[in-house]
Amino acid sequence: MAESLTPISLTVSLLHNQTAEYVTLVQMMIKTHTNMDEITEFLKSGDWYISLILLAASVFAAFLLRIIAMFVIRKISKISHYENLYTYSLMFRASGTLFLMLVLFFIVSPFLNFPAGLMGIFRQAWTILLIVDIAWLMIRMVRTIKLLLLQRYDIKATDNLRARKVYTQFRILEQILVVIIILIALAVALMTFDKVREIGVSILASAGLAGIVLGFAAQKSLANVIAGIQIAISQPLRLDDVVVVEGEWGRVEEITLTYVVINIWDERRLVLPITYFVENHFQNWTRSSSRILGTVYLHVDYKFPVEELRKELKRIVQNTELWDGRVNNIQVTGSNEKTMEVRALVSASDSSKAWDLRVLVREKLIEFIRKQYPDFLPQSRLILNEKQKNKKASPEKPEDAPNY
Repeated sequence: MAESLTPISLTVSLLHNQTAEYVTLVQMMIKTHTNMDEITEFLKSGDWYISLILLAASVFAAFLLRIIAMFVIRKISKISHYENLYTYSLMFRASGTLFLMLVLFFIVSPFLNFPAGLMGIFRQAWTILLIVDIAWLMIRMVRTIKLLLLQRYDIKATDNLRARKVYTQFRILEQILVVIIILIALAVALMTFDKVREIGVSILASAGLAGIVLGFAAQKSLANVIAGIQIAISQPLRLDDVVVVEGEWGRVEEITLTYVVINIWDERRLVLPITYFVENHFQNWTRSSSRILGTVYLHVDYKFPVEELRKELKRIVQNTELWDGRVNNIQVTGSNEKTMEVRALVSASDSSKAWDLRVLVREKLIEFIRKQYPDFLPQSRLILNEKQKNKKASPEKPEDAPNY
C-alpha cells in the first residue's frame, strides 16, 4: 500500500526536484560559457597578466577611494560638530567598497582580454554581485534611517512611553523591509539566468500547488509573522514594557516577527512565540504609563494605633528618592479573629523603584512596630473565667491518690 504523503514530505519532494533542476541549469551554463581550449590558449598567450593587473588596480583604487572618503567624512563631522556622521558612514564601509570595486570593474571591462566564454561568466558574476551589493546597501540604509529617527527618543528615560512605542514599530518595520529586500534581490539575481527565465513558466504553473503545500507546512510560521505585524500596529506590548507572563516578572527585551524575549528579574530569559501575546492573557504594568502603585500588607493587634503608623509611613517615604511624591496611605483592609490587616499604599515612577520602595517600607514599618509597639504584634489570647482560674490554681486530687 502506498504511503500517504504529508505536507512536509510534499514540500521536501518539490524542493528536491526544483534543486535538481537548478543544479542541471548551472552545469549547462558552465558548459555553454566556457571552452577549455580557449582558456588554455589565453593562458599560453601571456595576455592574462594585463587583465589581472587591471582587476588588481581596480581593487586597489576602490580601497584607496574608500580611505579618502572616510577621511573627508571624518573632517566634515569634526567641522560641523556632527560626530554621528562618521559613525553612520562606518555602516557603509564594506558595502560601499564593494560597490566602488564593481563600478571600476565595469569601467575596465572593455580592456580585459578574456575569452568570450570566460568574459560571459565574468559579466554574470559582476551582475549578481551588483544586485547583492545594492540589496546590502539598501538594508544598511534602512537601518541607518531607523537609527537617525530613533536618536530623538530616549528609551532609558523615566517616562519613556512614546519612545517604547516608536522603538517597537521601527524594530518590526525594519525586519519586514529587510525580508522584502532579500526576497526581491534573490528573485532578480535568479532572473539574470536565461535558463531560469525559460523555466519560469513551469515554476509558475506549479506555484499554486507548492503554495498550498507550503501553507500547510509553514502554518505556524506564517501565523507568527502575521502576529508580529499585528503587535507592531496594535502594540499590546512594547520594548522595555514590564510584563508578568507565565507567573514570571520581567521586561520585554526583544521583539521579532516570530518570537519575544522577556528579561526576567533574575537575569533569566523567557522566549515565547509572538502568537502567545495575541492568544493568551498577560499583565502589562507599563501599558499606558510607567508609574505604578506598590502595596505592603502587615498584620497587627486590634489595639494598635493606626494613626501612628500613618505618620511613620509618611516619614519613611519623604526620606527616600524612590517615592515619586504622589501616594502614601495606610488603610485597614481586613481582619480575622486574631489580627487586623493593614495595607500601606505607596507610589513610584516605575516598577523597579516600586519594588525597592515596597521592600524598604515593609522593613521600616516592621522595625517601627517592633521597637515602639512590641506588645501590639500579632499574639494569641486565652481568657479564663473565675471557676477555671480556681481549678487551675488548686487542681483536684485524683480519687486513687493515697492519703498521708
